[in-house]
Amino acid sequence: MNVFFSLVAGLVFGLGLIVSGMANPAKVLGFLDVAGAWDPSLAFVMIGGIAAASIGFFFARKRTQSWLGLPLQMPAARDIDRRLVLGSLLFGIGWGLAGICPGPALVLVGAGVVKGGVFALAMLLGMVLFELAEPGGRQPPAASAAANPPAK
Repeated sequence: MNVFFSLVAGLVFGLGLIVSGMANPAKVLGFLDVAGAWDPSLAFVMIGGIAAASIGFFFARKRTQSWLGLPLQMPAARDIDRRLVLGSLLFGIGWGLAGICPGPALVLVGAGVVKGGVFALAMLLGMVLFELAEPGGRQPPAASAAANPPAK
């Protein structure tokens, strides 16, 4: 049943990306071109997304499990550190160069767009390289403590 709801959530998310124009690299690049022919329409999409997510996070913080009975994994890290800043810069540079981020890349793969496939392969390669550089990833201290409480 979880796979079914995951599929439905993914389809709704993908449909939202298509309807909003976020799966269109030209539209995204127009939004990011603040010094040129700026297209501010995606700002309204982002504001709507932040508002909807804020409502979801408000209710999720009061729960320990999802509606499907799975544990909720809320972000515990609140620090703005070098890793966060560098990762954000890399994400922004990649988004600005290609006009694609991970969600729309998967939509483009599903639509058979070659550019999306190339982006998705590069994304997977980056994930593999990160895993090789930091096996198991590095958990923020607060998240590690919550996931692995000290033995008593």
